[in-house]
Amino acid sequence: MFAAGVDLHGVHDRLPAINPSQLAHAIVGDGITEDELKEALHVQFQSSPIGAIDTWRSPVLLIHGDDDRTVDFRQTIDLRARLVAKGVRVEELVLPDEVHDSLLWRSWNSAATAAAEFFESALSMTPR
Repeated sequence: MFAAGVDLHGVHDRLPAINPSQLAHAIVGDGITEDELKEALHVQFQSSPIGAIDTWRSPVLLIHGDDDRTVDFRQTIDLRARLVAKGVRVEELVLPDEVHDSLLWRSWNSAATAAAEFFESALSMTPR
């Protein structure tokens, strides 16, 4: 679908943490049923980038601050590992000590420069 992409501190796994109380209530049918919970989780997984790993072919640049408290940095590590295992070209730019909305000008500058260079490289290899 896409020739190449850049992911900037994105959410890669939309599955929520489910606490034991929610699960217990779903299992006994108090409120949402277990089947409804399973369906909701399935939709959330399929709505996540990790839900498309099997069909992902385009090269991607992953950019993420390693001190992000909004989107866990481990999501980028996990996505990269999944894509590399499928043979997808992955490059990454880790912004040291940066949060979700990069605070430093140099981080934004680095991200924009890396994205431009990545697209130039990735798209020049793509047949037209």
